[in-house]
Amino acid sequence: MAKITFIEADGKEIQVEAQEGQSVMQAAMDNLVPGIVAECGGFASCATCHGYVDEAWMTKLPAPDAAEEGMISCAYHVQPNSRLTCQLKVTPALDGLVVRLPVSQTSE
Repeated sequence: MAKITFIEADGKEIQVEAQEGQSVMQAAMDNLVPGIVAECGGFASCATCHGYVDEAWMTKLPAPDAAEEGMISCAYHVQPNSRLTCQLKVTPALDGLVVRLPVSQTSE
């Protein structure tokens, strides 16, 4: 299992264990991480699983495809390290991944 740390906009950290092959979004949903809503169920058509991948991890992930890039362009508070967590598959190499959540997805 890979450990993934989600950091909410207020700085609160939530560490979860993710199974190989599932998406980072599904690991968040399984562990009730606030700020990951996943309205479309992982089909890259809503951006409610938008997160900022820590810069140290960007080169360890495949580049986003055209569908993901298009949906990210519609999200709020986009940054160069913005990704849809539903499109990130968990592998052993992602053990320790850090994903920050945008302020637009706070549960407050």
